[in-house]
Amino acid sequence: MKILVVGPFGVGKTTLTASVSEIEPLRTEERMTEASVGVDDLRGLESKTETTVAMDFGRITLNPALVLYLFGAPGQRRFWDLWQGLVVGAVGLLVLVDTRRLEDCFDVLDQWEAHRLPFIVAVNRFPGSEEFDDDEIREALDIPFSTPVVQCDATDPLQSGEALRTLAAHALACREEEALK
Repeated sequence: MKILVVGPFGVGKTTLTASVSEIEPLRTEERMTEASVGVDDLRGLESKTETTVAMDFGRITLNPALVLYLFGAPGQRRFWDLWQGLVVGAVGLLVLVDTRRLEDCFDVLDQWEAHRLPFIVAVNRFPGSEEFDDDEIREALDIPFSTPVVQCDATDPLQSGEALRTLAAHALACREEEALK
């Protein structure tokens, strides 16, 4: 299954992909330069020095019959044209969010709405960030009750893997539901 890991700039997409990948992940990170000053919002991300400029790629085997190919999409709007190619063949989206900057997720969710792919929301718990329950997240993002919301730490392979299992199960259930129509 091809899975896209999406979300706004600095939310932890590269970290999540690297934490679960059973292969050395492909990363296209570059050092941030003065050109990003005033363009990339570093609020809450003051120590960030690199950013993804094309995609991340990783792989995780959930069981002998199910392998997930992870494609992490860059979060900045100037790279969104790349998303059109990444979405081809994808069966689902893991939308990673940061509660410190939840408003940054609206544009990301709007971007994917046209593709009508199954998705889940994974709340990446950053140290010191305010905690909200799943229903509060669902309401704040205005997503349907049927959309799974999970809490995770993108640096933890077990928690990140569980978020991906939730997405895989959701995508398969949506596919079965669609086949019955």
